[in-house]
Amino acid sequence: MAGDEDSGPSVTAADTGNAEATGDETAVSGYRGPVLGQGAERSGSVYLSGTGNVTASGGATAVSGYVHTLTVEYALREPAPWPHQVGVIPSPARSFQHREEADRLRAAVGVEGTAVLSQVLTGMGGVGKTQLAADYARAAWDESGLDVLVWITASTRSAIVSGYAQAGIELCQAAPDDPDRAAKTFLAWLAPKPGQRPCRWLIVLDDVADPGDLIGQPREAGSRYSLWPPSSPHGRVLLTTRRRDAALFGEGRRRIEVGLFTPDESVAYLTASLNAQNRSEPGDQLAALASDLGHLPLALSQAAAYLIDSNQTAADYRALLTDRATTLDQLAPDVLPDEQAAACAAAWSLSIDRADTLRPVGLARPMLHLAALLDANGIPQDVLTGPRARAHLAAANLTAESAPCTRADAVRVLRSLDRLSLIDHTPDTPHQAVRIHRLIQRAARDTHTADEHNEAARIAAEALMDAWPTVDSDSALVHALLSNSGALWDTSAASLLLHGIHPVLFRAGKSLGELGLPTNAARYHEQLGEAARPQIGVRHPDYLTARHGAAFWTGLSGRAEQAAEEFADILAVRTAVLGSDHPDTLLTRHNLARWRGEAGDPIGAVAAYQDLLADELRALGPDHSLTLSTRNNLANWRAHAGDPATAVDELSQLLADRLRVLGSEHPHTLLTRYNLAKARGESGAPEKAVAELAGLLTDWQQVLGVEHPSCLMTRNALANWRGVAGDHHNAVRELRAVYEDRTRVLGRDHPHTQATYQALERWMKVVGASGELADG
Repeated sequence: MAGDEDSGPSVTAADTGNAEATGDETAVSGYRGPVLGQGAERSGSVYLSGTGNVTASGGATAVSGYVHTLTVEYALREPAPWPHQVGVIPSPARSFQHREEADRLRAAVGVEGTAVLSQVLTGMGGVGKTQLAADYARAAWDESGLDVLVWITASTRSAIVSGYAQAGIELCQAAPDDPDRAAKTFLAWLAPKPGQRPCRWLIVLDDVADPGDLIGQPREAGSRYSLWPPSSPHGRVLLTTRRRDAALFGEGRRRIEVGLFTPDESVAYLTASLNAQNRSEPGDQLAALASDLGHLPLALSQAAAYLIDSNQTAADYRALLTDRATTLDQLAPDVLPDEQAAACAAAWSLSIDRADTLRPVGLARPMLHLAALLDANGIPQDVLTGPRARAHLAAANLTAESAPCTRADAVRVLRSLDRLSLIDHTPDTPHQAVRIHRLIQRAARDTHTADEHNEAARIAAEALMDAWPTVDSDSALVHALLSNSGALWDTSAASLLLHGIHPVLFRAGKSLGELGLPTNAARYHEQLGEAARPQIGVRHPDYLTARHGAAFWTGLSGRAEQAAEEFADILAVRTAVLGSDHPDTLLTRHNLARWRGEAGDPIGAVAAYQDLLADELRALGPDHSLTLSTRNNLANWRAHAGDPATAVDELSQLLADRLRVLGSEHPHTLLTRYNLAKARGESGAPEKAVAELAGLLTDWQQVLGVEHPSCLMTRNALANWRGVAGDHHNAVRELRAVYEDRTRVLGRDHPHTQATYQALERWMKVVGASGELADG
């Protein structure tokens, strides 16, 4: 049982036989039982007897008895029809011009009828590899009759896996809960299959930062697998990277070195960019400026923007560039390893200065310093325009004392940075509205003192908290926030642990679990605690909170006994550190009672909740949220322990209090109504259960939407109680509809879907219905 919900019937297994395993095999003997799930369809205790013998040798694993696992399944979408594109190809750069490398890229494709080689665009940062790849991809999509094009920003291994996983979800019916499995499914799908229609595909892996991200490792070194797409006569691979490691090149991979603009290309680019804004400069001055900038395309684009917006001459710009070059010559060689890096850094600094002069004045630099700590591949606009970010900008505005910074002001700052090509601002993609080059982030961070960095990290964390929704209903937004919190941890872990564990780190762990990844959430909290322990110690309240989160999600992943043991350990430490009446200590007792019940001791859970409720009433008061939750769980466990009549009385009293404290539309109030209706049915009044569940369903749908799991849970219970009340035909009809919807929303193999299937079978037998169930 989890939270406020009920458990189902117990399971008995006997005489399940013997099993043997040798070598690397696995042998299982026993009963692989129902999975602990959510809502009304959760299993109770399991009794096993005579489960047989089992032997194993050669390092194999042998299990005899009851195997209990938790699986999380999702509705699998139909494969997307061809042609289909996954990922977004970057738009053409301003004044994009054809380059020699583009011809070499097309020439590297094998002649018609031969296998297409993998191609690797390599060169230093800012030379235009991504734009060349994007130009090639657009041409291939428009002209070559591709069936599938996948564009992945591949700066980390996890980003590559995520991109492949998305392709697997869209093209191969892969489940979204296991990115690695979905990625492997997609890679296997790319390989040509005898007798199947060939798929003409192009995979673009843009900005690979580490060759090791693509290369699999031997089994003894870990579970990493190769992310290189398989060889196929119908497929092409295009990879861009700054790296020149030998591991990136070899048989079947064609290397194309992308260099700087030639002098003529540089002058042509600057001339075209200026002419587009009705500006002109002497050719010799543009040639000299291009030389000063090292013919680096990114630096040229920023310089052109500065000249246009400031209305200064190329000679003026060259003088400023000379003055500032030495002061910013601190970029690490492995990022930009030659003299052109200094010129590029100077161009960035001058662009920041120019952006700071635009209205609202003086806010571009502090905004850039905030973005420098977040995800370079996409920052939600609400993070950079929310209350904490605006307070940071207002505090940095020295031109107007105590002047407020509005949301519109913050957006104008982003537009200013976009105009100077310091960021890419695309408001139409709000979850990834701001993209920023990693080198610009590095340049901004390197100007911080240690104290300034700590403060900026704190502000960035609070800005993320401002944008994080109370309920994780928008999965795209939550994924973006998780990526940004991960980037902030990468750049500022010590800052986030300076005064304990920053709340944004706990919020990220909670979202992982609420996205349906309880095992990942448990591991995240374990790793967070281990990272913080050297700095804050094992008795710090935040360390104990990390352990608490790990135990909670461990329980929800199906390991109730392990969760109960961990909560017992945490309780002893929290009592010693915080005292017996502290809310965190009482919360630990609450979870300990819950997981003891889940582990098969409902009577013990009732006793523990009774003791806890007395202490919470004394220490917290009757209207505290934890007190109300304890009353709810106490009543539920009474029902499971065989006393539904008392549960009805207690839940009726609780409902009145939750209506008074929380209101009629709060999810906790609605959940109490659900539990009360079920308890009425279990106490011998199925007609009342039907009436109350029918009314509740309407309210759930208005508050959460018709496909929310709580609505599906209520529909399932309503149909079951109709059957108990004698309305068998309507029970079958409604359960069929619930089964179809749960299959689509949760997946056919989800425990809740399977529970509906079993209930439908039961009532079909009662009415004498025949025929197979859909997807049965």
